[in-house]
Amino acid sequence: MSGSRRRPGGGSGGGRAGPGGGRDLAVTVRTAGRRTPSSTRWLSRQLNDPYVAAAKAAGYRSRAAFKLAELDDRYRLIRKGARIVDLGAAPGGWTQVAVARAGAEGRVVALDLLPIEPIPGAVVLQGDFMAEDAPARLAEALGGARADLVLSDMAPNTTGHTATDHLRIMGLAEAALDFAIRVLAPGGAFVCKLFQGGAERTMLETLKKHFATVRHAKPPASRKDSRELYIVAQGFRA
Repeated sequence: MSGSRRRPGGGSGGGRAGPGGGRDLAVTVRTAGRRTPSSTRWLSRQLNDPYVAAAKAAGYRSRAAFKLAELDDRYRLIRKGARIVDLGAAPGGWTQVAVARAGAEGRVVALDLLPIEPIPGAVVLQGDFMAEDAPARLAEALGGARADLVLSDMAPNTTGHTATDHLRIMGLAEAALDFAIRVLAPGGAFVCKLFQGGAERTMLETLKKHFATVRHAKPPASRKDSRELYIVAQGFRA
């Protein structure tokens, strides 16, 4: 990443995305004790990742927060006072960015199967977004209104088999899209993670039917060796 990008100040998430600062020396990690080569590679990547350090400095719960911040910088997804639903929100990095950028008049609801530590300014719910009562629970948490933005950074546990992993994440993405169609307000937006290979034809047809613009995006904070990318759909047609 370029050193010209500015580090977000504090934990507000209101500034532009991206870690900053000078060039740091790389940290070398050797396999030791019971640590496997794969865990050694993971630890080395974490220690040498500028986004990990920047997330800690900014008070974000995960480096993934920068992905949403960068997508918002590019596509202007989050407006002041927006009503936002964050699916699969744990540990809460995206929710933190959404709260900061929607402002005090916004309303952000985070939902996950796993428990999430309270996030100031957000309503945190534990449960399955595919449950029959999920849309009603979300509507209640949004004060009876529809959502302006539905976010999904969900991904299944990977197997290492490309075709299987693609099918698994497509299943999650299609379920998230179906949920978004049920809860979005006219003009709303939907952001969802996929693996490279993009959305399959049936999902793209549904997206283009319900949204004015549909794009694929890979924010700078997404690691270069990662197969992840994001669908950004805007202009929901109710």
